[in-house]
Amino acid sequence: MSRILVVLAALIAGWLLWSGLYKPLLLFLGAFSCLLCFWLVRRIDYFDERTYPLRFSFGLLGYWFWLGRQIVSSSLDVTRIVLHPRLPISPRVVDIKSSSGQPFHHVTLGNSITLTPGTLSLDVYKGVIKVHALTEAGAEELLSGEMDRRVSALRY
Repeated sequence: MSRILVVLAALIAGWLLWSGLYKPLLLFLGAFSCLLCFWLVRRIDYFDERTYPLRFSFGLLGYWFWLGRQIVSSSLDVTRIVLHPRLPISPRVVDIKSSSGQPFHHVTLGNSITLTPGTLSLDVYKGVIKVHALTEAGAEELLSGEMDRRVSALRY
């Protein structure tokens, strides 16, 4: 039940932040749409343990902070490469083996790779993620296994 309440709070906060309009009619319609989504999510039991096993924790916050730093760092690297007169790229496709046996970890790892500029998850099959990297250094960083280790450390 607490997961569904977190979803409701996130829906309301997101709607209030993104709408920017606080007139009574719009507040009513926003509240109605959030409650309708809340009811649908609860009715289809979307956030059961099997579908969404991750729990909010300080470890998850730490991972998000680390991932944010990786995204900023990779963004700067890609910007530097694109603005370089000779465009020093060395595209490469590599296979990253997830050390976790959990499908949720495979998906989290694949999404984290795709969120990081300069890398793109192409396929996930039986714990192996096929990744396109813009540079040799980006591929080597993924092959070092740091991101996989951090994703596998997430507990649920």
